[in-house]
Amino acid sequence: MTHDHPAAPERGPSRPFGRVITAMVTPFTADGALDLDCAARLARYLVDEQGNDALVLNGTTGESPTTTDAEKETLIRAVVEAVGDRARIVAGVGTNDTRHTVELAAQAEKAGAHGLLVVTPYYNKPPQAGLLRHFTTVADATGLPVMLYDIPHRSGVAIATDTLVKLSEHGRIVAVKDAKGDLTATSWVLARSDLAFYSGEDALTLPMLSIGAVGVVGTSTHFTGVGTKQMIEAFEAGDTAGALALHRRLLPLYTGIFRTQGTILVKAGLAAQGLPSGPVRPPLVEATGDELAQLRADCAAAGLPLPE
Repeated sequence: MTHDHPAAPERGPSRPFGRVITAMVTPFTADGALDLDCAARLARYLVDEQGNDALVLNGTTGESPTTTDAEKETLIRAVVEAVGDRARIVAGVGTNDTRHTVELAAQAEKAGAHGLLVVTPYYNKPPQAGLLRHFTTVADATGLPVMLYDIPHRSGVAIATDTLVKLSEHGRIVAVKDAKGDLTATSWVLARSDLAFYSGEDALTLPMLSIGAVGVVGTSTHFTGVGTKQMIEAFEAGDTAGALALHRRLLPLYTGIFRTQGTILVKAGLAAQGLPSGPVRPPLVEATGDELAQLRADCAAAGLPLPE
C-alpha cells in the first residue's frame, strides 16, 4: 500500500517539523460554526508573517475537545490547501481511546496531514505497558511521522523515560512535544534516543534547547513566532547572550498567554489585531475586559503591543 505524503523525516538530531510550530486556534463564526476561510487566512498569517515552520491543528488550543471528527477533517483539508506547500501540517489525533485515535489518524492522513500529534491517553490513567501499546498501535496505523505529547498535568500520567526510549525504536515515532517540565528526565531521554524534542511550554524553550531540544510547539507563538525563531537561531549559532535577551524580552507573553486558558487569550489577542479568531466554544468562555487589559500589558512588555 502506498501513501501520498512527504517522506518520513530524517532520524538523528534533525528537526522533523522545523523549529517553530504553533498549536493553531480553530476560528469559528459568530454563531460558533467552523470558519474554514478564516482558518486558511490565519494559517497563512502564522506561516508567512509569524515564521512558523509547521502548524498543529486539532490540538487542545484548537479546541479539539469540542470539535467533531468531521470538523477536524475539513479543517485539515482547508489548511493543507492554504499552506501545505510551505509548512508541515501536524494533526492532533490523540484521545483516551486507542481505536478512536487510530480512526482519527487514518482520517488525518487521508486529509493530507504531514504528521500526527498523539497525546497521552487522559483520565483513564493507563499503565506504561498500555501507553507503549497505544502509541505503537497508532504509529502502525498510518505512514505518517508521529510526535508524542507528554503532558502529565493534563493527562494524569507521564510517559516514563524507559517507555519513551522504547517508543523511539519505532521507525515513525520521531518527536516529542514535552510539557512534562522535568529537564532531568528529558535529558536522559535525549541521551538515550534520537527523538527530536520540542518544548511544550513556551517559557521553557531556551532551557530545553540547552539540553538538546530543537524547537517549540507554542501557544504564544501566534504573536511571538518571529522572535521565538530568532531566539532559537541565535542559540544554534552560539549566541547564547542574544538568545537569553530574546527569552527575557518575550517572557511576559510566554507566561502571560496562560493567565487563563490559552485559547481564550489567543482568540482575544487575535481579535484585537483584526485577525481571524471568532468565539470560543463552551465550556470555555470569552476573555473578560480585565483579562484583555492584562494581555495588552503583557504584549506591550514583550515589545509586541496590541492595537488599541
